[in-house]
Amino acid sequence: MAVPKRKMSRSNTRHRRAQWKATPPDLVPLTIEGREYLVPRNLVPAYRRGLLTPED
Repeated sequence: MAVPKRKMSRSNTRHRRAQWKATPPDLVPLTIEGREYLVPRNLVPAYRRGLLTPED
């Protein structure tokens, strides 16, 4: 595991952390039992296999 050789200043730490941004999930249309739902792209296989059911 990489270990920093020197202490990072508070200013640099906060500047680095401020760059991180959350992104909304990529929703795709999926038809289940004749109804269309918007579900996250990474969960489409689980919905198709019946492991997850959409809530109304």
